[in-house]
Amino acid sequence: MAQRKPRGDAAAGKRSEKAAGGDVETREWLDSLDGVLRDGGPERVRDLLIALERRAADAGVTLPYRANTPYVNTIPRSRQPRYPGDLELERRVRRLVRWNAMAMVVRANRASEGIGGHISTFASQATLLEVAFHHFFRGPDAEDGGDQVYFQGHATPGVYSRAFLEGRLTEPQLVNFRRETAPGGGLSSYPHPWLMPQFWSFPTVSMGLGPIMAIYQARYNRYLEDRGLAEPRGRVWAFIGDGETDEPESLGAITLAARERLDNLIFVVNCNLQRLDGPVRGNGKIIQELEAVFRGAGWNVIKVIWGGVWDALLERDHSGLLVRRMEEATDGDYQLYSVQPGDRTREQFFGKYPELLELVKDLSDDQIRRLTRGGHDPEKVYAAYAAAVENKGSPTVILAKTIKGYGLGEAGEGRNVTHQQKKLNEEELREFRSRR
Repeated sequence: MAQRKPRGDAAAGKRSEKAAGGDVETREWLDSLDGVLRDGGPERVRDLLIALERRAADAGVTLPYRANTPYVNTIPRSRQPRYPGDLELERRVRRLVRWNAMAMVVRANRASEGIGGHISTFASQATLLEVAFHHFFRGPDAEDGGDQVYFQGHATPGVYSRAFLEGRLTEPQLVNFRRETAPGGGLSSYPHPWLMPQFWSFPTVSMGLGPIMAIYQARYNRYLEDRGLAEPRGRVWAFIGDGETDEPESLGAITLAARERLDNLIFVVNCNLQRLDGPVRGNGKIIQELEAVFRGAGWNVIKVIWGGVWDALLERDHSGLLVRRMEEATDGDYQLYSVQPGDRTREQFFGKYPELLELVKDLSDDQIRRLTRGGHDPEKVYAAYAAAVENKGSPTVILAKTIKGYGLGEAGEGRNVTHQQKKLNEEELREFRSRR
């Protein structure tokens, strides 16, 4: 006599068959989507998804609200423009600028204990600024009067360092950083046209002042242009820290910028995940949070999260587990990965799923340690800037992920001591020289 299977086993079997059928159906839909993308392009895919969403709504299906796109670069490698510069030459310039910025602050604090300054902010922002200086910023001699730039106040040493290489500042001025009245002249702590009228155009400290002023500057420019009171001029750029966005002034007028369709305005948010006294969002993701805020306000949002070394991994990951893992990890996790050796990151980040361990089996621990963030990859940054200047009808925000104190190594890379870090010993200076 045949033994009857328990009802629980039968139910489990039916659920398993249903799940398998669902997986096949999902695969068929995804394959169809790939076909439409291949034959009709992104616009056709967008039209179909909108039509599906409307049909679901008509049938009473409530879709969960989602203000975020996946935690990957907005611009995939397939859509990246060719980089127009000499990457190696620009890297050498960037190394010199980063070194001089660090040396200026360290030397000033050795000469005058407690004078202060910031090493780590520009260290994380160097690529973001240098790509703009090389390829996008236009000076006042341009036909349209050039661009107007609101620099992040704590990155001032890097701007001074570059100006020195250009011959616009002297060595005594760099030596006298934060000592404006010293013999031979000095440099002010932060951007301020009253203190340095021949150098700075706008004050951007206290925090939050730069973003809101940039919005009203872009609006004022359009006001004059629309009434024939001035010729159209260049763009307004604002470089902001991710922690700075907690200041009410930083986000307080962003809906105005979208409402006025200020496509002459570009925000660049340096998301190094760390504020002056700790993490920005240790248990969340500041990039995803800001994306939702800006998208909801009507801005064009471009995310620059991963460097080019991640592209091959993402393209080889057909399961989608890598993106899932990227979205699961918090900013606190990513700060930990930035300071620990590669074998620990292999275990803690990739090790959650066996498929991801298989994906990186050919990478050494050192290669895993050096998987770059997007804000340190000039090709990714260039692609974002190029898309921003071509955007029409809305302001653009670029959310670029970086490491605070990038290049400082044990002296402060990714560590919460970086705001207090004003001096480096001889060994730390040598490491910075080798790593930058």
